[in-house]
Amino acid sequence: MKALVFHGSGKAAWEDAADPGIQDATDAIVRVDAVTICGTDLHILKGDVPEVRPGTVLGHEAVGEIVEVGSDVRTVRPGDRVLVSCITACGRCRFCREGTYGQCRDGGGWILGHLIDGTQAEYVRVPHADLSTHPLPGALESKDAVLLADIFPTAYEVGVLNGHVRPGDTVVVVGAGPIGLAAIATARLYTPEKIIAVDLAPARLDAAKHLGADGVALAGEEAEELAADLTQGLGADVVIEAVGVPESFEMCTRMVRPGGHVANVGVHGKPATLHLEDLWIKNVTITTGLVDTHSTPTLLRMLAAGHLTTSSMVTHTFPLDAMEEAYDIFSRAADTGALKVVLGVPQHDALTVRTPTASPGR
Repeated sequence: MKALVFHGSGKAAWEDAADPGIQDATDAIVRVDAVTICGTDLHILKGDVPEVRPGTVLGHEAVGEIVEVGSDVRTVRPGDRVLVSCITACGRCRFCREGTYGQCRDGGGWILGHLIDGTQAEYVRVPHADLSTHPLPGALESKDAVLLADIFPTAYEVGVLNGHVRPGDTVVVVGAGPIGLAAIATARLYTPEKIIAVDLAPARLDAAKHLGADGVALAGEEAEELAADLTQGLGADVVIEAVGVPESFEMCTRMVRPGGHVANVGVHGKPATLHLEDLWIKNVTITTGLVDTHSTPTLLRMLAAGHLTTSSMVTHTFPLDAMEEAYDIFSRAADTGALKVVLGVPQHDALTVRTPTASPGR
């Protein structure tokens, strides 16, 4: 098969790779129809994730068709069209029994494109397939559904649910990239009074307004003043950090009200200062987390029912073999305007071989 293979810091290529096969009885082999690229993939390419070894196929999100299953797989079978989750769950360890699949201790957690070969390929092996794949309704387009493999459950669980967004709240989302936009879309399910989006890029603030933000502000003093003005100086009930830099996290802690929640979703590569000299008296709750994807079935139902919008976030589409071009476009988002890129062409029908009709004289 062809796959995007990591060859060390700054190096990856779309090239020949070994076809995956069943290794454990709980495995499934999925023919990939659609994939997307995550910011985490860019971190891997930069060498920021040393656990990823050269020779690993990248990617942890996909929609595809089951082509083979192990003897212990019960919930999916060949021919099923499925969403491949970014998180693999054994279903048996302590953390899986608690629904915290991201911390799975029996060969699960974030492993695809990290510890084992991932989804940016023509085929992928998915361990623990019963809990790690989700059958898709036929009406859902692959380019819409694939965004529910990672960014939407991440934004919803680590941002909206951890932040305890409630009806009537004022919610500030710092960072209007894909995760921040998904946080805006899913926060709206709880009918907050106001959602304020903060970013450095005007184009992303426009996208935030399209997805339901009631107000937008450029990062910095303008954002803090807007949040204060809209809450009569009280501060936001929930502030979601979706950037992953010290300055944005510290700004979030300044914007939250006493008794409010700061939900950190961003992936931080540097230490951030926790100003306990100001926060200790404010009863503020700060949460962090890796997505568990326990919400994926719910989000799929919401998407199928038309109560969740994902398609407007897809700004670029490519054939699967244009992986290197897609990475280039996605990595230069400030110049290209890319939010999410989707690669692949849906293939819902099984291949049918027809016998040609005989022609006269043959």
